[in-house]
Amino acid sequence: AAPWLDALKPTQEIRVPGLSSDDPFVKCNAEAVCEMTTGMGHANAAASMMAVLYSGAFDLRRTYFIVAGIAGIDPKRGTLGSVAWARYLVDSGIAHEIDAREMPRGWQDGYFGILTDGPGQVPKFDYRTEVFRLDEGLLKKALSLSTSAVLEDSEDLRAYRRHYPEAPANQPPTVIQCDTLAGDTWWSGNRLGEHARQWTRLLTEGKGVYCTSQQEDNATLNALTRGSQSGLVDLKRIAVLRSGSDFDRPYPHQGVLDSMQAQRALPGAVHVSAVNLVHAGMPLVEAIVQHWDVWQQGVPGASAP
Repeated sequence: AAPWLDALKPTQEIRVPGLSSDDPFVKCNAEAVCEMTTGMGHANAAASMMAVLYSGAFDLRRTYFIVAGIAGIDPKRGTLGSVAWARYLVDSGIAHEIDAREMPRGWQDGYFGILTDGPGQVPKFDYRTEVFRLDEGLLKKALSLSTSAVLEDSEDLRAYRRHYPEAPANQPPTVIQCDTLAGDTWWSGNRLGEHARQWTRLLTEGKGVYCTSQQEDNATLNALTRGSQSGLVDLKRIAVLRSGSDFDRPYPHQGVLDSMQAQRALPGAVHVSAVNLVHAGMPLVEAIVQHWDVWQQGVPGASAP
């Protein structure tokens, strides 16, 4: 939260019952731009978002939301410090799992859809939270506003990237568009990474492109969807932004555990990825604030529903 608070310079703190005791306030500046910290994981994200939605403290019917946080990143799609706007949010945790040591012969991994018979079969979306697609007009606007953003970097991240032989993993960070996978398990490795790619494609009818992994976004969107059903928010006004604080798999000839430990020790990883969220996200915030007379009616230039 710190880089956002540095940029927004809030002047008011509003205590909201039901928020985490670690972050019990929604913090707002003079231009009515507010920041809230949900806490980590599905349960915290959903509980915090629902607390704000139903607190009665805010009129959110025309509010724009940027859901932002750090994430693991696929080295085939981005690099440390890269920032990605999502079109699809996919939940990786709603699945059957058979331990890989006991799975049927010929399977690539032990994960498959609820009430299906094996990998590759699309499950029924009975949970209603398996996949969310964000508004295309807002996505395109956010991406176009942020593509020229100047992103930060650090020497330790540049050195670590050089272990990866191909772009974009070994290149400086950029703003990109690709999709995000949510689940409370912090996984890592090539096999699980390939599962993430395939699972994202499967649940989006081949349209989604996996690139970031995190814990909260489907839970946050489920709470916002409930709020929309109650007439409290507009789902066309939600954007999701994730930055790569670590690669989701090792470089060639590196062990998976070694990868996790080495990246955890990188001093610049969390700082750079968190700051770059602000660099990529603030152009959208500023456009909305400076041209509210247009944005209050909806995304400028977006086609009518």
